[in-house]
Amino acid sequence: MTSSAESGRKSGQPATRTPPVVSPEAWEAARERLLVKEKAQTRARDALAAERRRMPWMAVEKTYAFEGPDGKASLLDLFDGRRQLIVYRAFFEPGVFGWPDHACRGCSLVADQVADVAHLNARDTTLVFVSRAPQADIARLKARMGWEMPWYTLTDSFDADFGVDEWHGHNVFIRDGDRVFRTYFINNRGDEQMGSTWNYLDITPLGRQEVWEDSPEGYPQTPTYKWWNWHDSYAADPAADKKWAEVSDAGEAAFREASTKQ
Repeated sequence: MTSSAESGRKSGQPATRTPPVVSPEAWEAARERLLVKEKAQTRARDALAAERRRMPWMAVEKTYAFEGPDGKASLLDLFDGRRQLIVYRAFFEPGVFGWPDHACRGCSLVADQVADVAHLNARDTTLVFVSRAPQADIARLKARMGWEMPWYTLTDSFDADFGVDEWHGHNVFIRDGDRVFRTYFINNRGDEQMGSTWNYLDITPLGRQEVWEDSPEGYPQTPTYKWWNWHDSYAADPAADKKWAEVSDAGEAAFREASTKQ
């Protein structure tokens, strides 16, 4: 069998020092050793999310205006009636590389990874993108790229006030009635993990809202897995489907049993 190093030399590519090839038993042992560290990382990530849910809130006292598909909108309007709001500052506007055909390549990569927002909406959370491009250009770009997240036009100092006038980032807000509070901000390398429903919920003040989470007393929490649904099947009644509850209970029980044997 030809090694990858030999193949590299034959193809003119630099030789690569590859890991050893081992037996199935040795491979499984190596995976188990790494799994110990991966589980520790998962627990540390959960603990960090729990600490994030206890971050202090900052009241948003200033009035901000956006343009949307239906006309003018306030920051409160961006919530679309939900309790939590995540705002991603995407760079699509004159002066940005790619204009007018494309948004920034990095922001476009983020947009390509956004999961169906119906799952976030089911957890009382709205995700929106904001840019300085006019709505007509945003609509054209979304149609070309197949993106469906709400996308608004910035019209004032919102981006400068929330640290995203020169670089991308996610700002997180929560509302109490008509009062809006900033709860979290993530940018730079932190933005790389975004796109998954779980990662979006983990940066919100209410989290995934499942009973296993370490959240402050009184925070909304429902049985784990039970709220999950097909993205085209969420209904106004959040009651768990009886059959899905049985399936998820059985799956979780099997998972827990297997974990105890490792």
